[in-house]
Amino acid sequence: MDRFLQGRTALVTGSTSGIGLAIAQALSAAGARVAINGLGTPEQIDAALKSVADAGSEARHFGADLRKPDEITTLLEAVQAWGQVDVLVNCAGIQHAAPLAEQPSQKWDDIIAINLSAAFHTMQHTLPGMAERGFGRVINIASVHGLVASKNKAPYVASKFGIVGLSKVAGLEYAAAGSRDSGGVTVNCICPGWVETPLIEPQIQAHRNGGSRDDGVRALLEEKQPSLRMSLPEDIGAMVVWLCRREAHNVTGAAMPMDGGWTSQ
Repeated sequence: MDRFLQGRTALVTGSTSGIGLAIAQALSAAGARVAINGLGTPEQIDAALKSVADAGSEARHFGADLRKPDEITTLLEAVQAWGQVDVLVNCAGIQHAAPLAEQPSQKWDDIIAINLSAAFHTMQHTLPGMAERGFGRVINIASVHGLVASKNKAPYVASKFGIVGLSKVAGLEYAAAGSRDSGGVTVNCICPGWVETPLIEPQIQAHRNGGSRDDGVRALLEEKQPSLRMSLPEDIGAMVVWLCRREAHNVTGAAMPMDGGWTSQ
């Protein structure tokens, strides 16, 4: 593995499981020491830390309720004391599916806070330092729902469209920071479609109709995702690592679909 991020520090929110954990592992394998953040029992957090460290680099967990700006500030101060953040990945996210008229207002507030406002706060804390050092990468894990909408997901879609727009603004503001040699400062979104995580296993099983698991996957995806196959969390991690490379210095303000053709229709 090319450990080109040796000496760098990364912060990945929502990284105690799923996509965030796969991203943290990929960054660790590329040489970065990784600050992970997310929910879980002490045993789950310890297991996540071990898996990230086993990938190749030092890892530490930093807790915070991402709905609360003061806790985000405390989180960032603690991480920055451990190491100046060179790579920021905002992956923490929640969802609540319900028709617009039936969405609880508290769910709206929580989803916007965690999926969008938390990214604003982490970016505000870390981007100036990245610009001073001439290198930085912000990768926000948006969603295909940051590019197209679906019914019954008003707060989630709003938050993901919002983070795409936020990333474009930040990408523009920091586009001239650093240089080609230093790597520059870039801000991008990755917009996954269906990703194979344990959370969606019940939906796969519900679509099997007596067939194989692969049949269930194809039936689940056929309405939206033309490839009829899901991405793996590791695929998202690999894209994050590529965006961190010096050669990606001119890739900024982009919202990159990883959606099997969903948004090409």
